[in-house]
Amino acid sequence: MSLHSVPNRARLGLGTAQFAEPRGRGGEAEIRAILDTAAPAGVTLVDTSAAYGDAERALGRSWPFPSPFSVVTRSVRLSEGLDRLEHRARRSLERLGIARAEGLLVQSAEDLHGPDGPALWARLERLKGEGLFQKIGFSAHAEDDPATLARRYNPDVVQVPVSMLDQRLVADGTLDKLAGQGVEVHLRSVFLKGLLFMDREALPACLTHAGPRLSRIRRMLAESGADPLQAALSFAMDRPEASAVIVGVASAAELRAVIAASYQPAPRLDWAALSLEDRTALDPRQWVSTAA
Repeated sequence: MSLHSVPNRARLGLGTAQFAEPRGRGGEAEIRAILDTAAPAGVTLVDTSAAYGDAERALGRSWPFPSPFSVVTRSVRLSEGLDRLEHRARRSLERLGIARAEGLLVQSAEDLHGPDGPALWARLERLKGEGLFQKIGFSAHAEDDPATLARRYNPDVVQVPVSMLDQRLVADGTLDKLAGQGVEVHLRSVFLKGLLFMDREALPACLTHAGPRLSRIRRMLAESGADPLQAALSFAMDRPEASAVIVGVASAAELRAVIAASYQPAPRLDWAALSLEDRTALDPRQWVSTAA
């Protein structure tokens, strides 16, 4: 059964940040096992980045032949210079072992807010015009005002963090605005770095204050008979604004669990009651462990 046969659900895509150092995570054999698990299930969108260490090169050595996968990658930061950014985008295709990719995203929407944003966007448009990337867009955080940037640059794709715990871009109408502009919306961080699944003892020191709220959310899920993994996936995949939901896994076994959960019907839950409002907890960039 393919996920494409599940009606009215976003496409499930494979994140690859965990492939940055494949030798330390089961090696490329594990990457090939993940790809071999993904393809028959219709999980053929792969999201990667020039910033993910050796992930692009590892993928390039691991594709099946012929490959059913389509790839969206992200640029380096604008601070490296426009020429370097364009060169690195072309180099990404070489590292991936493909002639063209489905998409190229600006790594940080912050770069588009700056004075060199239009010049940066012009470079992406040139690469698209050459046929190297079918779609162009940007990756953003909630604080980046992605709807305003989308009106300014008219991207094909915008990738944003949305999860059952982090519903900010749903609540403020951003997702609806993006979809209304005809933008293909990709959701990432749908498990919020596994925060929902962490025991209170495993929380970083800066998040211990969020422990009671997370415990209440897990208790509400248990009382409703909802599996946390299934609930987290359903919240994202059933968003009508979403075209794709990106999930990261470290093993083929983890991917099989995600695929199995994605086939299950959505639990009947009061989604708004399951959100977090804590800005530190919702932004993994701020998770600094002070543990000895």
